[in-house]
Amino acid sequence: MKKVVERERNKNYYRVLHVPIWIWAFWILPGHLTADLYAHGPDRRHWIWLAVVTAVCAWRGFAGRLPGAEPQPYITHYGEDKPNLWYRVVCYTTAWIALLVPFTINLTGLVINFFTGKWMIISLYRNLYYVLAGAIILATVADFTPRARRSTRGEGAEKGWFYVAVWMVVPTQLASWGMWRLGRYFDLSATSLGHVRLVSFIVVAGLFFTLGLLGKFPRTERYHIPKGTISDMVVSGGA
Repeated sequence: MKKVVERERNKNYYRVLHVPIWIWAFWILPGHLTADLYAHGPDRRHWIWLAVVTAVCAWRGFAGRLPGAEPQPYITHYGEDKPNLWYRVVCYTTAWIALLVPFTINLTGLVINFFTGKWMIISLYRNLYYVLAGAIILATVADFTPRARRSTRGEGAEKGWFYVAVWMVVPTQLASWGMWRLGRYFDLSATSLGHVRLVSFIVVAGLFFTLGLLGKFPRTERYHIPKGTISDMVVSGGA
């Protein structure tokens, strides 16, 4: 395996840059607030929640208790069988919810619109969001959620899968939003716009998932370390 330079301490800018990521993940966590945010824009509730999340994340980041914001990397070699820290479990469970649940709801809403002509995304957020979020939480309790498991031994592969999801979901959501905003300039009917959004969603998701699966994006490589061994690869990054 290719070795990289060991980082004994995380640089301050590296630590600081991770805090806004976790602010965003926790801010969009309440599904009903996120649904209202998308439908009507931010209101007083969103700003209050954002202030609370910002204060807590800034505090935990300063204390070095957010992934990527630690003074020193917790995981230094892939394959180490170390107990996962509680804040890593909470943060990565939250991150998977923030990534997969809106993605799934948006895709479901686009498929329903394709077959029925009805837009149901807002109602799906209110009726399905917490069911899907609860399923991810149960997966964490059952020790299945990557990067939120009780041991860090599988971090070499789990980190790669996490970033495959990041690279797939973020561009896809941006493309879907862009088609929704730009569709009016192409003089498309509501039905045609829905179809174009679904096609762009599937194409972008498929493209970025495939490239991530092939390890073409940063941090998407997956290292499978035989049980009972520790890699000679020195891990350089945190989150």
